[in-house]
Formats: sequence, C-alpha cells, structure tokens
Amino acid sequence: MYAEKLKVFKNVENLGGKAWEHAVMIDFAEKSEIKDCAMHCFHFQQLFELLLKHLLETKTEFGAYPHTHKLNKLLEQFSKEAGFKVDSLHYFDALNTVTVCAEAYRYNFLIDCKTYQRSIEILNPLLDDLIEFFNT
Repeated sequence: MYAEKLKVFKNVENLGGKAWEHAVMIDFAEKSEIKDCAMHCFHFQQLFELLLKHLLETKTEFGAYPHTHKLNKLLEQFSKEAGFKVDSLHYFDALNTVTVCAEAYRYNFLIDCKTYQRSIEILNPLLDDLIEFFNT
C-alpha cells in the first residue's frame, strides 16, 4: 500500500527514493509475521521525515531543510515555505506520537500500539495530500 502511494519516488537516488524504501519496509512488515508495531513506526517516521525533507528540498525557494527529526516542525516549515495549506494543529499530536514512537524503537522501549495505530489513521490522508502536492 505505501510503496504504491510513493511509487513516483521508486528507486530515485535522493530523499524521496529513501522515503519509498521505507514504504517498502512498512508493506513488508504489514505482510509478515512480525507483530512489532515499533518497527512499523520507525519506518513510518522515516518515510514521513524523508518525504517532508524531499518536499522542502524540491518545492521551496531555497531547498533547505533542518536536521530535526520532529515531524511537526518539518510540516510547519514546509507549510510556511511551500504554501502547502494544512491545519498543522490537527496533525500535531499524531506527528508527535510517531516521532516519540520512533525514538522509543531506537532505544528498545515498549510503545502503545493502539495510540500509534490511531495516529497512522490520522496521518494517512496527510500523506496522500503531500504526495498530491508533490505531483502538482
């Protein structure tokens, strides 16, 4: 599902291509017997971070992006610099949940999978909107 959504970036040698690679890993995790939502979250956070950085690089005047991993900060910057119309407050909690979840994965902490899944449901339409914005 995610690899199909990001197919425009398939095997592209930049941040967009790396986002697609994480999409492939998410699809693999969803089809496998692995029931570790932390791994899913890590790849989802990476997909979102790299996509936002790619959009900042390709759709803004100066093509610069910060070194932060905080998805809400990246979305706010992209919205401001590229004119992407979004209610970032609507996505704030979900973006923070994914960011914190991915950090927990790196340190092998347990995460709340139900909260993470709700965040994904909230963020999937935003992902679609970002990809549509890229294609325009």
